[in-house]
Amino acid sequence: MDRRAFIAMVGGSILAGPLAVGSQQQVEKVSIGYLSGNPSSDTQDAIDAFNTKLHNLGYLDRQNLLVEYRYADGNYDRLPQLAADLVRRKVDVIFAYGTPGARAAKKATSTIPIVFGVVSDPLAAGLVASLTRPGGNVTGVTPNNPDLSSKRVSLLKEAVPAATRMSVLANPDFPATSNMVAETRLGAQPLGVRLQLLEVREPAEFAKAFGAMTKAKAKAVIVLADAMFIAQRRRIAELALSNRVPSMYHLRHFVEAGGLISYGADYKDLFQQSAVLVDKILKGAKPADLPVEQPWKYALAINLRTARALGLTIPQSLLLRADQLIE
Repeated sequence: MDRRAFIAMVGGSILAGPLAVGSQQQVEKVSIGYLSGNPSSDTQDAIDAFNTKLHNLGYLDRQNLLVEYRYADGNYDRLPQLAADLVRRKVDVIFAYGTPGARAAKKATSTIPIVFGVVSDPLAAGLVASLTRPGGNVTGVTPNNPDLSSKRVSLLKEAVPAATRMSVLANPDFPATSNMVAETRLGAQPLGVRLQLLEVREPAEFAKAFGAMTKAKAKAVIVLADAMFIAQRRRIAELALSNRVPSMYHLRHFVEAGGLISYGADYKDLFQQSAVLVDKILKGAKPADLPVEQPWKYALAINLRTARALGLTIPQSLLLRADQLIE
């Protein structure tokens, strides 16, 4: 555990501990439906953090809390059926992971409150009327921030100074992709970085995309946010390494799978932040009145094993700013 995580854990325990006992006496029995398009393994640590936060807020599993878990395991066509099942069970709140899950939940009900934990662009996905006044039965936490795309280009260029040409791996079917591509281009221009956009809609197209990077002599690749990419993160990291292309991601999970660098929100933090929104709704707040929130913090992770395998020397200035280093 790094120093920041230890301080955050100790500080959170001090703040949450005294409140938990008193709040447990006030919480009535509630049910929460969790809906995810991905396998449970993709978010288990984040779900654990979500449940821990709920516990600190006074919700005790099997006593005054029942969580119904529904996973589509990568088969997004199952999401409408899973969402409908949660509606039939009359859960008090649906907590949806990712854009596909959140959209399926919204289509299934206009009355049960929905909190999304990770949706890159809730406006483009048609989930809310506005970020400040969602206006319906949906609100949540979005990791999307226009400045992040520029920041990722800058961090990758700092790690690989010779990278004047970068590829961008994107799924055009993902609602937020067009905005992310535009923001990445804006970040690349001041740095003199030329971008090669490569579109991938299914896992079978990854090898071809990385072949195109090699042919174009790209010196690095930025992998944009997408649920399918998350599920295929180990395959993407392996291809980036075998093709000797330094890679940048939005999520720490990619770096833990062998990618080089990530900069973005930690899903454990996002899920805990979502738990606070769920608590507010269970206590009477309306999603329509709860603004969509930005993450509490962003984190930089670097895989030093991958850097060595690529023959890269990460600048000390970048290492000192990292929240997580994987040896």
